[in-house]
Formats: sequence, structure tokens, C-alpha cells
Amino acid sequence: MSTTETGHVTGTRDKDYNILWFTEACLDNALRLETYIADAEREGDSELAEFFRKAQGESQKGAEQGKRLLASRLTK
Repeated sequence: MSTTETGHVTGTRDKDYNILWFTEACLDNALRLETYIADAEREGDSELAEFFRKAQGESQKGAEQGKRLLASRLTK
């Protein structure tokens, strides 16, 4: 049995699944970073809070890019 699922089980080709996974991971990371920002702010560590805000912004960008790419492929 192959360890690579190519869409036979899920009905979703690997490359499409990968876009879905990436987008979900970016969104999840943005949410998680909200907690990290709050933790840093509660401790008075503005440098760390800003670091997490920048990371959160990058995760949000990745999610938006993934959503756009996915939308363009689903309409074909």
C-alpha cells in the first residue's frame, strides 16, 4: 500500500489539498498568534508583542494568497 494519497481516498488531488491545508494552517496560526500577542502584552513585553504582530500579518497574507489561488482554481 502506498503512503501517498493522490485523491483516491479524499477525492481531492494532492496539489489542491495542499493549497487547502496551507490556507487553513495560515489562518490557524493567525488565531494562535493573537493569544501570544495578548500574553506578551500582559507581561509588558512590547518587543515580543510586535514580533508576534508581524508574524500574524505574514500569516494573514499567506491565508489571503491561498484563498485567492484556491478561488481561481475552483472556478475553472
